[in-house]
This record gives sequence, structure tokens and C-alpha cells, in this order.
Amino acid sequence: MRNAIVLIWGSLLIKQVLGEFGMAHFSNKGKGKGKDYCIYFNSQWARLPQDLNKASRLQVHDLTGSVLCSSSEVPEGGFTNRIPMVLRGNCTFYEKVRLAQVNGARGLLIVSKDRLTPPAGNKTQYEEIDIPVALLSYTDMLDISKTFGMGGDVAMYAPKEPVLDYNMVIIFIMAVGTVAIGGYWAGSRDIKKRYMKHKRDDSTEKQDEETVDVTPIMICVFVVMCCSMLVLLYFFYDRLVYMIIGIFCLAASIGLYSCLCPFVRSIPFGKCRIPENNLPYCHKRPQVRMLMLSVFCVGVSVTWGVFRNEDQWAWVLQDGLGIAFCLYMLKTIRLPTFKACTLLLVVLFVYDVFFVFVTPHLTSHGESIMVQVAAGPPDSTTQEKLPMVLKVPRLNSSPMALCDRPFSLLGFGDILVPGLLVAYCHRFDIVMHSSRIYFVACTIAYGIGLLITFVALALMQIGQPALLYLVPCTLLTSLAMALWRKELPMFWTGSGFVKDVPQPPVMTSIKSSSLKHSTGQRMIDYQLYNREGISGLQVMKMAYLT
Repeated sequence: MRNAIVLIWGSLLIKQVLGEFGMAHFSNKGKGKGKDYCIYFNSQWARLPQDLNKASRLQVHDLTGSVLCSSSEVPEGGFTNRIPMVLRGNCTFYEKVRLAQVNGARGLLIVSKDRLTPPAGNKTQYEEIDIPVALLSYTDMLDISKTFGMGGDVAMYAPKEPVLDYNMVIIFIMAVGTVAIGGYWAGSRDIKKRYMKHKRDDSTEKQDEETVDVTPIMICVFVVMCCSMLVLLYFFYDRLVYMIIGIFCLAASIGLYSCLCPFVRSIPFGKCRIPENNLPYCHKRPQVRMLMLSVFCVGVSVTWGVFRNEDQWAWVLQDGLGIAFCLYMLKTIRLPTFKACTLLLVVLFVYDVFFVFVTPHLTSHGESIMVQVAAGPPDSTTQEKLPMVLKVPRLNSSPMALCDRPFSLLGFGDILVPGLLVAYCHRFDIVMHSSRIYFVACTIAYGIGLLITFVALALMQIGQPALLYLVPCTLLTSLAMALWRKELPMFWTGSGFVKDVPQPPVMTSIKSSSLKHSTGQRMIDYQLYNREGISGLQVMKMAYLT
């Protein structure tokens, strides 16, 4: 374990020494405010100032038709007080920067069509060179040429990264809000179904979605599928990413429909049904308002699918659809016992830690499989990103936001997995009449775990497995609450949901053969009916009618 920690910190220190992200601010003299572009530099050649106002604004010399590997490529008069921009290749970084320096250059920008790597050299070369050298992407060079031409000015600088970006506040509110609302809704809906099951309404609008109880076998199969899909995405990202995007559009449409359905049903208009037909969805003659809701939900998903790469606003649609999807999953999937909750959370805890912290030691380039798949491989030909995350653009101006991570991400799994435990706690609260103490405690624990995740991210500056912090916080808090209330046996097995309740005298007059419910189920129903203010006589009538 100690060796693993040493390797991790060693790799971080090497990365910091050899390569750092910075900014190249291009502008035309007296024309506009200019624009920042990402650069990758090595501070061992020469350091860059942290403030743009302290950086030297120098004229750019366009030499992108040359690689600057021989003196014959140096223009007449040299590069006096200018920064040449040349292509990468044919010789070492040292040869390029030495040739630029002896000809009066104050810096060097090397345009790279490949992935940006730190311009490295040896100790002797570092001591000889005293001008900054940085790599610029070929795409940015084309944008610079189009926007400013090649006669503009450039100032290279490297501002400090802020400890924490303000967009984390937005992600925190969205994540904790989704877990709290989803857990509350799932628990209330599950209990409501128990005491409303005497009603019979065959209309499509009144039928709730079925709830899926998770078993240990289902958990094992699910984790194996997650591992397999993650590995396949790592090796075949460009082939599978569109399949994931299509699945997300479909699932998000269903989730958005499920979330908006209760609000649309409260609208007093559009209750009439469409005429009889043989269409796949419309043959059941849905109400006009529900049909319009379906069209709206599909339209929102299709709109996101078409404009998903519009960084300015598409993330808002993605987050809205993602929250709707998470709420739908939280109210559909149910963990029946705390034992199942523990199994699911612990297994996914190991899964998350393994694919973030262990896989860098197994891959050829030292990459984390989880981080690479979530953020999208830099060498991807499609440049598509997986939509299974909440994403918020960084609100500050920093090299990391410009170059490497313009968005902060939180995976749906970091919401759904603890959210299922929160939903279980709420159901247990309702049955045990515990004033939602389990639900509130688990929700607060989730928020604390998320804050710890953000702090770890700010300190380490690398992607973090959120479940590493969320699982212990939520599981241990729920366990401690059950121990404190001396309800651990019932909380562990879920037996609180079949708590013995004395039968009312009126029930004894009903013959057992006339009831379809078991004795235990009648006890539960009576307890729930009684909490809703339903009399024993009404319970008898309901049981008789069923």
C-alpha cells in the first residue's frame, strides 16, 4: 500500500515538473480585448508570469510553414523581440528553441498536430535556454490565423489555479437536491402503493410504473456489466459512444415523462382521448395532454442529441435530462433490505476505486480508465463525450479550465447509488414512525461526503472516485442511526416493513377465505390505512372488495 501511494505522488510530482498548462493571450493592437488559448510549457526552460499584466506583449512572427530546424529557415534579420510560431517535428525541442534564442527571439510557440506533450530536455540544455517555449494545438493556430491574422501580439502567462471553482456549488445543489427529492419521492410512492392497492383502475394514466426489487444476483450481474462496458468503452470508445448517446436519449425521455406526468395530470385541460387507431403507442387511446407530454419529452431529448456539442448551453439540457433520469431510476429501483444496500454500495465502492486509482498502473500510458472514459479520450476521432454525467462549465478563468477540463463532472452513479440507500431510509422511517430521522441523516451524510470529494479534488488536482467518500459517509451514518435507535435487526433485514400490528376487532368477522391478502399483509395495510385516517370498517370493506 505504501509503495502504491509513493508511486501515485511520484507520478504527480513528475507531471508538475515536466509540464504545466498556461495561456497565450492573442490580440491586435488597440482592437478588441483579445482571446486566450491553451499552451503546454515546461517551466525548466523558463518560467511564465502569473499575471497577464506582468507578461510581455510581443509581436508574433508567423513561421508555420517551417519547422525551424536549421539556420536556413531563419528569416533575414532574425526574430528580434518577437515570438516565432513554428511547426513541430524533424528535430528536438532544444534545437528549435536554441535557434530561436540566438536569433533574438523572446519566446517560441511550437504548433503541434498531435497530443500536447511537455517540451522536455536535459539539465544542461535547461541551463542554456532562458526564453519560454510552449506547445500550441494546430486547431488553435487555425483559429488564431482566422481571428487575428499572423501580425498580432501575444503574451504568455500561467495564472494560479483556484482552490475550488464556484461551479462546484451548482453541482452540489443539483446532486444533493436530486438525492433528497428522489429518495423522498421513492419512499412515499412505495408506501402509497401499499395502501392504495385496493383500488382498481385500468386506465393507462392511473397505472404506476412497476418497482424492481434488487437481489444479490442482480447486483453481481450489474457490476460485471459495468466493468465490461467500461473496459469496452476504453478500447472502442469511438464505436460505442453513439450507442450510449442513443440509450441516454431514450432513457432521458422516459425519465422526463415520468417526472412531469403528475404535474400534467393536474391540468384540467386535454382530458379527452384520441380516436381509436392501430398505432403502436396510441392504440390504448391516451389522453391528448399525455400524448402532448410524450411529444414534448421526445422533442427535448432529440434537441439535446442534435445540439449536444454546443458548449454554451447544451449542458443545461443534459443536466435537466440527467436529473429526470436519476429521479426515475430512484423511484423504480428498490433495495428491499439494508443488507442489499450494503452489498451494492461496497461492491461499487471497490469498482470505483479500482478503475480510478489502480488502472493507471495497468494501462500503457498510465491513464485512469474511469477518468479517460468519463472525460473522453484526447485522441478520440469523434471528440464526443459520454452524457452519463452532470456537467457544469468552470466559472473562473484558469489554464486547467481552458486546456484540460472546461467542465466539472459528476457521474450519475455517484447520485443513484447513495440515492437508493436514502430511499430505503425514507421507507423505513415511514413504516417505523421515526419522523424521517434516517432519511434526513442519510441525506446530510451524502452532502458531507460530496463536500469531502470536492476538497480531495481541489487538493490532488486529479479525478476522484466520488464513491470512495460517499459510501462510507452514507453507510456508516445509517448504521450508526440504527444502532442508536436499537433497530439494527429490523433495519438490516427490512423486517420493519412487516411489523406486527394488532388486528382490529372488526376484522375478525371476516372469513379468511374471503381475503386475498396474507395475514402479515393485512397487518401492514391496516397500519397504513390507520395512518391515513381510514376506519377499521373501511378496511374491512376494502379487504372484502378485493
